[in-house]
Amino acid sequence: MTHTKKSLIIIFIILICDQVLKIWIKTTMSIGDEIVVFGDWFILHFVENNGMAFGFEFGGELGKMFLSIFRLIAVTAIGWYLFKLAKRNEIPFGFIVSISLIFAGAIGNIIDSLFYGMIFEHSYGQVSSIFPEGGGYETFLHGKVVDMFYVPIINGRYPDWLPFFGGNEFIFFRPVFNIADSAITTGIFSILIFYRKYFNEIGGEEAKEGRGQNPDNI
Repeated sequence: MTHTKKSLIIIFIILICDQVLKIWIKTTMSIGDEIVVFGDWFILHFVENNGMAFGFEFGGELGKMFLSIFRLIAVTAIGWYLFKLAKRNEIPFGFIVSISLIFAGAIGNIIDSLFYGMIFEHSYGQVSSIFPEGGGYETFLHGKVVDMFYVPIINGRYPDWLPFFGGNEFIFFRPVFNIADSAITTGIFSILIFYRKYFNEIGGEEAKEGRGQNPDNI
């Protein structure tokens, strides 16, 4: 099986898992609802965000539209890079897997941003229905990303003597995230840990090719 086919399978599996879980959360829970999975440290906690991964916000309607357009441009560039990469048999498959994870995660969250506002009701104080008669809660490009994984592994308080934060509650890990976020994070850390040097070498080769130079003669 070629690298391209393997990459497509990885992307397809991540997208299916991501979207099935998001749709299930969206159609069975309202904002703020929780399902305890394991003790106090692994909880399905339904939230939505207008912005980036792990619930970080990019404020305002204009900001939301800008972020959605930026995501489209970024995922197109990543897809193009992955397509070129997968055709090179000398590339380690682990590196292709890492890029595939980032690409799949980006697409997963883009789907929410582009379409969820059009096909779902809002989830505040109610369980959303899909394809409601009156239309969705927002327009194209303005959908909210569905997040659900909450893993407060460590819960305590900062020491009283600590400036600014003393006595305040401390939770690790506080952000709520989804499968797409996890795929992106896993792909990025894999590259940083295992393939950073290789990534830089490929980037350098493509930059030289873009200037019309043959890297073998340099």
